[in-house]
Order: sequence, then structure tokens, then C-alpha cells
Amino acid sequence: MLSSDALLAALAGLTFGLSLIVAIGAQNAFVLRQGLLRQHRAIVVVTCAASDVALIALGVGGAGAVLATSSTLSFVARAGGAIFLISYAVIAARRALHGETLEIAERGEQHGRLAVFGTTLALTWLNPHVYLDTVLLVGTAANAHGAECWWFAAGTGAGSVVWFTALGYGAAALRPLFAKPAAWRVLDAVIATIMLALGVSLAISAF
Repeated sequence: MLSSDALLAALAGLTFGLSLIVAIGAQNAFVLRQGLLRQHRAIVVVTCAASDVALIALGVGGAGAVLATSSTLSFVARAGGAIFLISYAVIAARRALHGETLEIAERGEQHGRLAVFGTTLALTWLNPHVYLDTVLLVGTAANAHGAECWWFAAGTGAGSVVWFTALGYGAAALRPLFAKPAAWRVLDAVIATIMLALGVSLAISAF
């Protein structure tokens, strides 16, 4: 049976994790799009959740301190992330300009499992903001709970699992809205803007 301290730490981790992850970013935008298309949702959800759990464990285990002091790792992560995000922003911007319906999007997004898995990994592991939020911030917050730090980490990991599952599978409820071409234009324009803003900010910080 959990002690009261462990339970409080887990609940604090759950709340903290959800507060960090709910903000719309590159990863969430991709999960939302795949959820709307109902394509390889299990792969996307499991990959995002498992990656978050792994990053949380690294942060609580002390990896955040290493990342914070390594200028080489920081440069590689920022430069690689910038290139990938800006490239994805261009693709999303082209979709927004050309416009599409739900049916066209579904036909045009028939990517294989491996391609979707690779894109999900890239959007997660090539984004330095993930390391800042998931590794550094969660690691620091967890350590404040002393002996109960791993219960805090468990709560944070549970928050990631709940969020990505809800986003990936709950997005299908919005399909009637995205039957309209204008809705897809707006979504792709928002995705392009988010990716470009993150990519440019990473490029500036890297160089």
C-alpha cells in the first residue's frame, strides 16, 4: 500500500506532467493530425508515451545535469532539431496553401508504420525543448521530493500516457469538423507556424 507521502508525490507528478505536456507543440500537433487521420495511432501514442517515460527516468536519474553542462550535446541537439522542424514546417505550409479535405488527407498520408514511427521519434528526440521540459524540469522537480522522487516520476509518466492516449484516440471526434477543407488549412497553417517558430528559435540558439 502506498504511503501518504508516495501518493502525494505521485499526484504532484501527474499534475506537473500534464501542465507541461498539454501545451501545443510539434509533438502534440503530429499526434493530433495522426489521430484525425486514424492512421497508425497505436504506434504514435506508444512511441510518444514510452519516450516520455524514458526521458523522465533519465531526468530523475541525473542525466539532466550532464545535458546542461555539455555544449557539444546541446549544439548537436539544437542544430539537428532546427533542421528537422523547419523541413516539416515547409511540408505543412505547402499542405496549407494547396488545401485538402479529410478524404484527400487520408489518401495522401498513407505512410507505412516505419515512416510514422521514425517521424514520431524525430519529433520527440530531436526537439531540445523536450529535454528542457521532460529531463531538466521534471528531474529538478522530482528531486525536491527526496526519497519519493520516483513516485513523482511515476505520476509524471502516467500523465504522459493519459494525455497521448486521449489526444491520439480522442482526435477522431473532431473528424466532422475536418471534413471541411478550411479546417485542414487552418490546422496545417498552425502546425507550420509552430514548427517554424521552434525551428528558428533552435537555429538561433545553436549558432
